[in-house]
Amino acid sequence: MKIDFWQLSRDPAEKVVALIAQRVLDAGDRLLVVSADEEQRGSISRALWKAGPESFLANGEAGAKGAASQPILLSSETEAANGASHVIYADGTFRDAAGFDRAFLLFDDNTVQAARDVWRALDGKDDLERAFFRQDGGKWVKVA
Repeated sequence: MKIDFWQLSRDPAEKVVALIAQRVLDAGDRLLVVSADEEQRGSISRALWKAGPESFLANGEAGAKGAASQPILLSSETEAANGASHVIYADGTFRDAAGFDRAFLLFDDNTVQAARDVWRALDGKDDLERAFFRQDGGKWVKVA
């Protein structure tokens, strides 16, 4: 499994989620976006629906009618009712990512220490590839 750590600096989580979501969907995969914050999930949903002038990123809330058919599912739990192979932890809190091909942990200045702790805790785990991304101006750059 791949776990990517994305340090938010310039862009808010909802914009970064939309960027990652577009890439996941373009690859033909499904996505689960996890946040314990209901307000943040609402902001992410609105950003996904307004992702671009020629396209939008359809999404729905876990537990709602049709949740299993959503290409992007928003939830407070790490349960992929939509069969997602990718998960984004948008609230900066890492949870067990078993069953996913790739996980993205978005973190900011308030959650940087927790992200460091997760990075260290995952060190040396078999079948796990970690990467760290930071924004350089407007471009995302892989640092480690």
